[in-house]
Amino acid sequence: MTTQAQPVTSHPLDPLSADEIETVARLIRTQQQLGDAIRFISISLHEPAKDVVVDYSNETTCAREASVIVLDLTDGKTYEALVSLTDEAIRNWTFIPGVQPSITFEEFFECERIVKADPAFQEAVQKRGITELDLVIVDPWSAGYYGDESERGRRLLRALAWVRRSADGNGYAHPIENVIAIVDLLAMKVERIEDHGVVPLPTTPGEYAADKVGQLRPDLKPIEIHQPEGTSFTVCGHEVRWQKWSFRVGFNAREGLILHTVGYEDKGRIRPILHRASLAEMVVPYGDPAPTQWRKNAFDAGEYNIGSLANSLELGCDCLGEIYYFDAVFADGSGAPVTLQNAICMHEEDFGILWKHVDFRTGNVEVRRSRRLVVSFIATVGNYDYGFFWYFYQDGNIEFEVKLTGIISTGTLPSEEPYPYGQRLTPDGLYGPIHQHFFSVRLDLDVDGPVNSVYEVHAEAVPPGPENPHGNAFRTRSTRLRNESEAQQMTDPLSGRYWRVENPKVRNAVNEPVAYKLMPKNNVQSFSQPDASITSRAAFITKHMWVTPYDPDERFPAGDYPNQHPGGAGLPEWTKANRSIEETDVVLWYTLGSLHPVRLEDWPVMPVQYAGFMLQPFGFFDRNPALDVPPMHGHGSNGHCD
Repeated sequence: MTTQAQPVTSHPLDPLSADEIETVARLIRTQQQLGDAIRFISISLHEPAKDVVVDYSNETTCAREASVIVLDLTDGKTYEALVSLTDEAIRNWTFIPGVQPSITFEEFFECERIVKADPAFQEAVQKRGITELDLVIVDPWSAGYYGDESERGRRLLRALAWVRRSADGNGYAHPIENVIAIVDLLAMKVERIEDHGVVPLPTTPGEYAADKVGQLRPDLKPIEIHQPEGTSFTVCGHEVRWQKWSFRVGFNAREGLILHTVGYEDKGRIRPILHRASLAEMVVPYGDPAPTQWRKNAFDAGEYNIGSLANSLELGCDCLGEIYYFDAVFADGSGAPVTLQNAICMHEEDFGILWKHVDFRTGNVEVRRSRRLVVSFIATVGNYDYGFFWYFYQDGNIEFEVKLTGIISTGTLPSEEPYPYGQRLTPDGLYGPIHQHFFSVRLDLDVDGPVNSVYEVHAEAVPPGPENPHGNAFRTRSTRLRNESEAQQMTDPLSGRYWRVENPKVRNAVNEPVAYKLMPKNNVQSFSQPDASITSRAAFITKHMWVTPYDPDERFPAGDYPNQHPGGAGLPEWTKANRSIEETDVVLWYTLGSLHPVRLEDWPVMPVQYAGFMLQPFGFFDRNPALDVPPMHGHGSNGHCD
């Protein structure tokens, strides 16, 4: 069941509408006198200045602007434009030299068509006994950068191939190993075919659809979620209010789901916590040195525009319960608006016990159940599927979680010898290479206002002596991070390390600065060598925490154009200045890493793996903010509701 929104009230942070995207594309074509040989990489809202958003009310007006990236297909030049929708005028038109913008969805299909039509590719697959090209699937992998001067200035893809056993079969069960197509997207041709030797195709099926896996479990009873009085949240346009939370939902093609102006009502006012939060970048480096595998390093946000690869979600499958959906609107390569229905799912979930105490002397029991609000989207990037979930809790916690599923990117082993860089999946050589997933989440924190400072906090034992006469003493130690270099840090689970963001100008009941802390969960370091290409291009993965002073132009940790970029852009470039981060408007960049040594259990489709972190109030409230959550009066199967 879906819920309905209240009447829409426009806001400066509302994503561009389909009509606005059409207007922007028309203005670009007519005022710049461009022909048909262009590709719109993105058309997205140019978000207004922070002070404009903070001071905005329904009685004020705000100019609507769009940011545009255009690729000229005749000469490969990239342009950025700032377009005023208010005045229907182009404010700025700038040539950006030496970059390759993101790969578009249209180019995915063009790449497959070009490769399958190439005689050299056809010859290579025929060597392997493949005659039905209609069953061949081609995945376009970004080319990266490895110092080859012949690739400079060219728009390239590195295409890998698999073959289905039937029209709807799982092609990833049958890799065409050692065949690599280098595709020039501007010339619209295969530059070359690399063939590193024939390896027999695995023939073991790898099907996972319900009608192909055999007998399904017969004893699974239905679970139904009912909210007979409706949901506890309200939606007005893109503004959401739930319990004491308020925030705005945004979306664009590159980042996908964006949260704006997150605040919590306390003592009659909305207290700001997050001005903006989003997935700013992600990268998937593979650790296998084999010819087909070693250049797999995909920036799924910066190279592929992960928001444009979002799923249209369906009730009862991706989300369960009383659901509210937000549609997403973005531009295709021609500049036409694409409306993706049900791109963002929002619903409430029961989450067990919120708090409880039994007074064993009196027999009094007080228990409250936790409920959380879930806001999510799911994107499919070739073989992998990623779910991105934001959870809001009644006690002031905010959680970010990535759910990783889909199908692993496979290869074929040429022999039965043990292979250290991947897991054999079938007796006939199919294997999954070892790899990592890294996610950079940009958190523009405004903890009770924009003037914040950041502290590293860890627990430590007190050395033996007068302060610790019994050997039991331990404490936490807080270190104020003064500048950007001090703020480049790694997680340390053995010391319980976390980072506290506090507002020195606002005090709580015990006269301490109000604060929120970022609590890591499982994480992992990068295993790429310091001089590896991916280390330079995705330098954000070398640290789990970066902190920068707020700059609206600093949005992507690997730079604006990571596609085929040699590296050094983004966070490593900005932080060279070693700017102060004391008592200022700060942005936290948290790098979330997941190591994936493939298991047999990950085949043929991977059960969900989880990665995430928590933002928790730390003296932000004067006491437990969930004291006022009412008790439930329901009945479970045993007559109790706790």
